[in-house]
Amino acid sequence: MRVCDPLLPRIVAEYGVGLASASQVITYFAIAYGALQLVYGPVGDRFGKFRVVFWTCVGCALTSLACALTPDFHSLLYGRFLAGATAAAIMPLSMAWIGDVVPYHERQPVLAKFLFGNILGFGLGQLLGGISAQYFDVRFPFYVLAAWFTIAVVLLYAARSGDPQRAATTRSGRSGTIRGVLRIRWARVVLVTVFLEGGLLFGSLAFAVTHVHRADDVSITLAGVVLMLFAAGGAAYAGLAGWLVHRLGETGLARTGGVLMLFALATIALASWWPLAVLGSMVAGLGFYMLHNTLQTNATQMAPEQRGSAVSSFAASLFIGQSIGVAAAGALADRVGTTAVLLIGGVGVCVVGWTFSRLRAHHAAAS
Repeated sequence: MRVCDPLLPRIVAEYGVGLASASQVITYFAIAYGALQLVYGPVGDRFGKFRVVFWTCVGCALTSLACALTPDFHSLLYGRFLAGATAAAIMPLSMAWIGDVVPYHERQPVLAKFLFGNILGFGLGQLLGGISAQYFDVRFPFYVLAAWFTIAVVLLYAARSGDPQRAATTRSGRSGTIRGVLRIRWARVVLVTVFLEGGLLFGSLAFAVTHVHRADDVSITLAGVVLMLFAAGGAAYAGLAGWLVHRLGETGLARTGGVLMLFALATIALASWWPLAVLGSMVAGLGFYMLHNTLQTNATQMAPEQRGSAVSSFAASLFIGQSIGVAAAGALADRVGTTAVLLIGGVGVCVVGWTFSRLRAHHAAAS
């Protein structure tokens, strides 16, 4: 997902296109990735989540190789579109598969470890793109990704053939539908919550680097490094997830996560000394994953009979929320400034966390 971000200047140089055109390698991937989320859920419910993840990893190996072998820029765009289309299944259906095979009371720490892989992947993707841009060429990272997905295919095949009974439990033989998920009241609550979470948090965070650069008078590079520590907060949560789940429970995690994100975004917004923004960035990552991991866990259980469709709907709601949130925050930043955008995002996501905590407690009591 993130490998092309640092490659944009190199794409401009190698293909002789403008920066706006070069950025389409990210846009094409994102469009396909977002659109296919809602398709793979019902497919996974019908044919088996493990099986669909396996074959889309095969597809990812092939589309990564195709990107490496493209002769011109337009071919690279088509390759990135296909890469987004094949990659879209992996995250939601893997989460749904975890929901199939891990009991609910053990699921949140397992999903936290899964999230750590996600965080690590984002960071390594940007690192691979940066190394390639500086020392190699545009094609190099796609060869690496093709090899990486090939390894994943081998490991998945070994897991499937070595444990056929578990693999069989991931196949329901039923066709889940997005409409069927939306008929469930609790599913609607979870989907609206993650939509608001994604819009409020990532809409405001999109302008955090610019804010730190201007308000704290540091270079744009240092400001970017400061905000990268958001991932460190997420990694801290992944390591402490078992203890935190035991101590706080789902309602406590959602409530505390909202409060921490308010504190973090307010710190970034109001600090005039960049080390305080470092603290804010790390606390924001911790708070986000406390709330988001709780939402993920609920997403894997909100429609057990059509879990693939449910988790794909969850992923799509987050993706759409992020997109709308960034656009809305951008329009707001022009009028009221980045400080206000960060404070509004912090207050909003805190309200979302507290509201979901109360609704989760009522749902648990009713169940």
